[in-house]
Amino acid sequence: MAFTEKLLTVPPPIQVAGRHVKRYHVTDDPAGITPDIEEAAYEILPELLPEPDGTPPATFVVLHRGGDTGAYLNAYSWVWDNVLHFRGAAAGQPALRCPDVDPTHFVVPDLPWIGCVWELPPILHERDAWVRHLLAPEVPDLQAYLADSLPEGTTGDRS
Repeated sequence: MAFTEKLLTVPPPIQVAGRHVKRYHVTDDPAGITPDIEEAAYEILPELLPEPDGTPPATFVVLHRGGDTGAYLNAYSWVWDNVLHFRGAAAGQPALRCPDVDPTHFVVPDLPWIGCVWELPPILHERDAWVRHLLAPEVPDLQAYLADSLPEGTTGDRS
C-alpha cells in the first residue's frame, strides 16, 4: 500500500491537571476520532504530564487513531523554559505492549519513541509558536500561544 497523509483536526484547547492543553487529532476517518477513544485518551492524560517547574503550564497533544486497532496519545509539555517533555500512551496495539486490541484501553508503554510520521507535524509549528509568543517577546503571552495552532488539513507538507 502506498503512503498517504492523514487528516488533521484541531479541537479547542482544554485544561487538564492545571495545564493548558492544545489538541491535534490525526485519523484517516473524515468523521474524526470517536468520542469513546477521545474520552479514554484524555482520561489517561494526567499520567503523562510533568510536575510544574515554573514554566508556563502548556502542553500540546496528538491523538492519533491508527488504521488498525491502535490509538495513540502523545503529550508534549513545555518544561525548563524551552525544553519539550514527552510521554505517550497507546491502546489497542499489542506490538506496543498493550494488553488487548481495545482502542479505548490506554496504557503507558516504556518506549523511547516520540511519534510516527503522521504525529510529528505539530512539533515544528509548536516550537515556532513557543518562541514567537513566549521566548522572543519582552512580555510572554501564553494566551497568544494557546490561540496559535497548526491549521487543520492533512499531516502533509504545508510549504
